[in-house]
Amino acid sequence: MKIFLTGASGLLGSAFAQAASQRSHEVLGITGSYSAPLEGLSVQKSVDLSDLAAVEANVLETFPDAIVNCAALSTPYQCERSPELSKRINVDLPEKLALLAKHLFARFIHVSTDQVFDGKNPPYRVDDPVSPTSLYGSHKAESEERSLKFAAEFASIVRIPLLSGNSPRGNRSVHEQLLGSLSEGKRPALFVDEFRQPCSTENIATALVELCERNDFRGILHWAGKERLSRFQIGEQLLDHFGLPCSLIEKAQLSGNPRFSQRPPDLTLEMNPLAGQLKTQPAAFKEHLDSLIIPNPCRDWYHSF
Repeated sequence: MKIFLTGASGLLGSAFAQAASQRSHEVLGITGSYSAPLEGLSVQKSVDLSDLAAVEANVLETFPDAIVNCAALSTPYQCERSPELSKRINVDLPEKLALLAKHLFARFIHVSTDQVFDGKNPPYRVDDPVSPTSLYGSHKAESEERSLKFAAEFASIVRIPLLSGNSPRGNRSVHEQLLGSLSEGKRPALFVDEFRQPCSTENIATALVELCERNDFRGILHWAGKERLSRFQIGEQLLDHFGLPCSLIEKAQLSGNPRFSQRPPDLTLEMNPLAGQLKTQPAAFKEHLDSLIIPNPCRDWYHSF
């Protein structure tokens, strides 16, 4: 299968490229400004994803069997700071890719987020109404609508949770960001009452590759880790894995703090109908900790600790 992949240099996109190549698929990866070679790509191209004409030209030149969109402006702060760019990448790009998928009769896998919900009524089913609390969540919810509007018969929209893994830049995943803060001398405050289902990029990537190969799952889908953990529990497990003391982080309370009123407290996802139907199975957080490495920007600090 020939796969056109956007966001190939990102945390999830890079994992998807490796998972797809391991199953002998040919992956053309769009990397934006990232230029270092990436494992798993048959072809690697640097294309400005906000230039939809350039994206379209590359898709038509590739003529793929599947289009996988892992690209996103995914930090809520970045979206609030650059709302026009957020709309271009998080809404207009997936709409363009959906239209191209329909034109080419190609599978379309679009990665969305658990942040389309407000976190007040978990666990969330695929048919629950969205209730985003941020511009990022709103744009991703809009991207879901547009993808289904233009390519319902070809599209699988997969909402995913907090990601764990090793990114090409070493600063994208939950453990990389935590270690990055610690290496800067900070003592992160992690919420004991904010809950997520952290999932490894390898696990999600394998599930996405399987969806590319199948036509029986369309529409809105959920995929996440097996466990519901607080942000503080996630931090504890990461520090323990890397042999660091838990005293490096402190507990914080989300509820009752007006500063964090828009932060979703619990984004637990119900994974039906995918769970149990794919060969890939949801994994517990501890199952993939051994695959995590100390990112390059933090290695000097870590080895001198």
